[in-house]
Amino acid sequence: MNSRNIVRLFISTLLVGGITGGIVGFAVRWDEFSSFDLVELLSVFVWLVGVGLIFSVISQAGFFAYLTIHRFGLGIFKSASLWNGIQIVLIAFVLGDLVYFRYTEFADKGEGVLPFVYPALFLLIFGAIVAYFKVKQTNKQAFIPALFFMTVITVLEWVPVLRTDDDSWLYFMLYPLLICNVYQLLILNRLIHASQKELAEKRVNKAAVTKKMMTPKKKDKIKIKEV
Repeated sequence: MNSRNIVRLFISTLLVGGITGGIVGFAVRWDEFSSFDLVELLSVFVWLVGVGLIFSVISQAGFFAYLTIHRFGLGIFKSASLWNGIQIVLIAFVLGDLVYFRYTEFADKGEGVLPFVYPALFLLIFGAIVAYFKVKQTNKQAFIPALFFMTVITVLEWVPVLRTDDDSWLYFMLYPLLICNVYQLLILNRLIHASQKELAEKRVNKAAVTKKMMTPKKKDKIKIKEV
């Protein structure tokens, strides 16, 4: 992917994160607003958008980190099926830890484990749906990497608020992360194809210019003949 499309991905993901952060922030924290003063609501919305931009940067850092890890994994294990198997084990391990550690840390006495299972189950189902669409875009080999990214990497990006027991902050961070992750995952292929197309066009134009420069003009041919 060329630098132009990398910048395009960065800026567009920032916008997605900022807008999503503003909307989700209002939705999950609406009961905290004491009045409907327009200036106050506008200032809060700007603050929420700013926090959404931070979540977007975290999402992008995780995305490019996974792209690097994925290439290393393929290089080290020399087999896509083996690397996919390892990713499946890591998915189960991380989702299991998400349930276990939050349950042991925040569960009230006598409280069941199901409320702590739901977030992990939601991530798994949501990730599988996104991975299905990724397969439709590319090929069946993309399913496990896409599922790994949407579950394991999202959980790692989510860690800053997982240490709290504040549901509003949990969902306020989770949804912008998910939307940014989905956006990057599904648009990546289009940007790669666009970069390849632009590169091919540049090569054709460069070859045409070179050919034009190398071809002697008619007058030059005549002068060469006269000599």
